[in-house]
Amino acid sequence: MGVLDELVEIPRKTMLLFFLVDTSASMAGDKIASLNEGIRDVLPDLRDISNDNADAQIKIAVLDFSSGTEWITDSPQPLDGFEWRNLRADGVTDLGEAFTELNEKLSETAFLQDAAGCYAPVIILISDGAPTDNYRKGLDALQANRWFQAAIRIALAVDGADEHVLAEFTGSTDMVIPISNKAMMNRMIRFVSVTSSRIGSRLGSDATRQREVEKAVRSELNELTAMTELDAEASFDDSWQ
Repeated sequence: MGVLDELVEIPRKTMLLFFLVDTSASMAGDKIASLNEGIRDVLPDLRDISNDNADAQIKIAVLDFSSGTEWITDSPQPLDGFEWRNLRADGVTDLGEAFTELNEKLSETAFLQDAAGCYAPVIILISDGAPTDNYRKGLDALQANRWFQAAIRIALAVDGADEHVLAEFTGSTDMVIPISNKAMMNRMIRFVSVTSSRIGSRLGSDATRQREVEKAVRSELNELTAMTELDAEASFDDSWQ
């Protein structure tokens, strides 16, 4: 038997993409509808990124929070075969409980236990309100978690969101993206999901990947601002109903 006959496929590492989704009552109507549409529409792109990557497989985990929390995914799910189910909006904004739940799963004994190893995760938080519980306790625990420290963290601040709290979560105001209408919701869900997944699932230091995502986000927001200034009637002026 030759050397080439003995070659075996090297297992790919996992990069876990978290969505933390605010489904409180203030998200009802077009906000939650646009969120559902945006995440569903980007799944084929994320699936392609994962399938084309020889180094890392992307898996998805979804946490829904309002009056309490619920993991939509009991465990990290491969994108092949994963189907988005529409979320409904009701209740208050238990963001602190969401932080506590996320902290418990950011562990080698929970969601980050793949045998081949894991890249630092990507965490996308989408919210339109202010916490109605003690978010500080949950966030303090998260900030001490080494996986959270290494993660690419992005927040989409839908109209009415407490951007100060979201900046505490991301660690940078540059990674808090204001979402003022339906078109921006769809565009930015796609942009941050695709960009962070491409960058986060390749070799490189955690700090370098974070800087690359921050640079890409700033560039995208500058482009959107310029488009809006040039044409106040552009599709980005598509207000919530």
